[in-house]
Amino acid sequence: MAEREKLIELKDLQISFGTGKKKFVAVDHVNFDIYKGETFSLVGESGSGKTTIGRAILRINPTSAGEIYFKGQKINGKISKELDKEVIRKCQMIFQDPMASLNERAKVDYIVSEGLINHHLYKDEKDREDKVQKVLREVGLLPEFASRFPHEFSGGQRQRIGIARALVMEPEFIVADEPISALDVSIRAQVLNLLNRLKRDRGLTYLFIAHDLSVVRFISDRIAVIHKGRIVELAEAEELFLHPLHPYTKALLSAVPIPDPEIEKKKKLLVYDPSVHDYSVDQPIWEEITEGHFVYGNKRELEQYRKEIEA
Repeated sequence: MAEREKLIELKDLQISFGTGKKKFVAVDHVNFDIYKGETFSLVGESGSGKTTIGRAILRINPTSAGEIYFKGQKINGKISKELDKEVIRKCQMIFQDPMASLNERAKVDYIVSEGLINHHLYKDEKDREDKVQKVLREVGLLPEFASRFPHEFSGGQRQRIGIARALVMEPEFIVADEPISALDVSIRAQVLNLLNRLKRDRGLTYLFIAHDLSVVRFISDRIAVIHKGRIVELAEAEELFLHPLHPYTKALLSAVPIPDPEIEKKKKLLVYDPSVHDYSVDQPIWEEITEGHFVYGNKRELEQYRKEIEA
């Protein structure tokens, strides 16, 4: 297998809020790489630190320890103005709530081109308008929508405006923070197909954040499962669905609905109980069990996981 280019690298990343007794560690020793051209998904329940990681990569959240690299350059902490501008241009975000993330007082034309205006990425007014029209068409909206306000659109259309706003900067990397969780089920597939098409046409790389594993299977190349700020398992999408190892991953997968009512009736929901891990003496480590399949556990658990895979 040829060595793939790492676009994003996270090394021992830690993010905490508050100080002293009120200190809360939201993300604890997270390590992973995102390769150019892949969709890397981060899955976990609400409050597990998924969005915090996404926002830290885009320099919205400060980090307390560890490093984040973009194309081999460290981008967390103090960086040069030029690098900061490059990160803003090349790394964009699609937000969860299409209602809250668009300025209600601005027309679509301004919302989409705000980044272009701030970074002077256009030659003249006509060039700016052309870029806006082109990107609106690309996400499946009519160019004449540019003169309207966000409240005139449905949720799915608003999310497309949010996607257009990210794309107009011609980014290489996009953090998609639960981009479909606020949308109707019928619209979700359309937005996922759109994201997949844009990835193919523009050679994009995604960090896709979600709490719903069934969505993630459809769009991801690799999936990392996060629980309370720590990544407990990471594998290729199909591998994770076929051979989940960590009890938390199994619990998440057991909640995915199966479209067959007979199987669904007999299905047993698993509830994750953190007390099954005894880490008092035998400390857990992050270990590669088979090629590309990592899991967090102590020696005894890792042996058990290896047996499961061999079986």
